[in-house]
Amino acid sequence: TLPSGVSTAEVQGRRRKLAENLGRHEHEVFITLPAAARTVRLWIADSGALDEPIGPSPLVTDETMTANYRTGKAPWGQDLRGDAATLSLYQRHLLITGLSNQGKTAALRALALWLALDRTVELRIADLKGVGDWAMFDGLATTLIQGPTDDHVIQATEMVEGMVTEMERRIQMPPGTVFDPLVGIVDEAQVAFMCPAVGDDKRPYGGSKATSRYFMAVRKIHNQGRAVDVILEEGTQDPTDQNLPKLVREGAHTRISLALGTESQARMALGDKAVDGGAAPHLLRQGLDKGTVVVASDGITIPAGQASITVRTHYIDTDTAAVVADRAKALRNGVITTAHTVADADENDPLADILTVLGTETRVLTQDVLKRLATLNGKAYGRWSFIDLKRVLDGTGAEPYKS
Repeated sequence: TLPSGVSTAEVQGRRRKLAENLGRHEHEVFITLPAAARTVRLWIADSGALDEPIGPSPLVTDETMTANYRTGKAPWGQDLRGDAATLSLYQRHLLITGLSNQGKTAALRALALWLALDRTVELRIADLKGVGDWAMFDGLATTLIQGPTDDHVIQATEMVEGMVTEMERRIQMPPGTVFDPLVGIVDEAQVAFMCPAVGDDKRPYGGSKATSRYFMAVRKIHNQGRAVDVILEEGTQDPTDQNLPKLVREGAHTRISLALGTESQARMALGDKAVDGGAAPHLLRQGLDKGTVVVASDGITIPAGQASITVRTHYIDTDTAAVVADRAKALRNGVITTAHTVADADENDPLADILTVLGTETRVLTQDVLKRLATLNGKAYGRWSFIDLKRVLDGTGAEPYKS
């Protein structure tokens, strides 16, 4: 309880001095504002505790785990006290944002892997980075788009518009009809919002105007999708009004942020209420707090009086994610994935070209192989992703992993 004449804003503004007087680093002291006036609540970590790893995900350690979209919660990480943090995804549109290379894709992918363990959930995924982070969902998602080009944005837009069509079909069904969940995931969504491509109908794919196809499709799902279990989850980098429009930010029920650069970005990511209540993703340490997220959502247990909670997420690497995805595939009867990976090699011999770019090296990073192929023949291989390489190499005894 603060003495007369001292405001909570003054305490929040001197967080570093307060932490140092408590014998802590700034990131080890969290300040939140309870309902009582002239009161702050401090959470003070043991020195160094937040830099210790938290251990593997239950998705990895429990090979019998299944999921239930409606009643279950995804095992996602630990709160700052070390208690398990679980997140409900039921009828909640989701937005996760943060600076580049902070663990956004891994955090979002872990939630998708849990959803995949519920065999009733249909996944449609657009990865607008296209470096293989989502490749393990081939044979699991009904749509899988991987790549950063305008063509990939067009395909991602058509994927989301297809979800709108399904949503509108469901809305017209008799009241009380139960539908299987349809979850769309767009990673690196800023690529879609910033896309300059214009369709034959003169409508732009990107942007935030009423004529923007991607923007309007997202808005329609946000407005009506949850009632019929059509849900959209987006991941985006470094939010601005241009690459993440205000109406889209505010349409998400679960808002998540990794480390950000400024308080204004934190407000874009989580909303004013959460930041005014003490949420501070802009104070997370870039590079050091990878995988640490600040969450504003009624889908996670937040201590009374707080508007957000900080979670250290379990890290599931790409190879391990593929193992979990294989378990999810075993629960299903087989999913035919429409893989929009463009560019077959036409008259070229892909195996011979791969051998050419390997040269005399015995082991080359997969991403380097893709870059070398694009340099060798941009028309044939310029848009290739990991999944194209995998398709060609399957059964050859030289299947690609990280190299």
